Amino acid sequence: MIDMQEKLLPSIPDAKQVVWNASRLLDGAEILGIPALGTEQYRKGLGATVEPLAAKLGDMPDKLHFSSCQSVIAKLEELNRPKILIAGIEAHVCVQQTALDLLSLGYDVYLATDAVSSRYKHDRRIALRRMESTGVTLTTTEAALFEWCRVAGTPQFKQISQLVRQERP
Repeated sequence: MIDMQEKLLPSIPDAKQVVWNASRLLDGAEILGIPALGTEQYRKGLGATVEPLAAKLGDMPDKLHFSSCQSVIAKLEELNRPKILIAGIEAHVCVQQTALDLLSLGYDVYLATDAVSSRYKHDRRIALRRMESTGVTLTTTEAALFEWCRVAGTPQFKQISQLVRQERP
């Protein structure tokens, strides 16, 4: 979860939708035992991560590099998970640089497109195109939740089903 911060989000036109989807991803990750990490870009100037995301992420590194890789790479290596799903803002800066760095390190990178945005639609659109053309797999929150779940009929599936049936903000 990249830089979902209180002073950045008011500039994002679809902020409520992005935060809602990001929150559902974090809830799904918790249900399914998938680790979740977050970062904050220059917390002093851009503020903390917004609720309810902050409570679901715990302590997050404060970073100055646009890419989140330097802040989380040790934890990623410890977790030993080859697939990374990214959500956050801004698509054309921190999200894109993180995705490209993760690709260069050999990770399979997925992007929840409905949990990613930028201040300007054109920047978001070009960033999505660029990331996809370099090997990032585009997906949606709902698709990722069901892919993580893998099978119906389990207690976790029932919880995931409740998440995907939530009404949009």
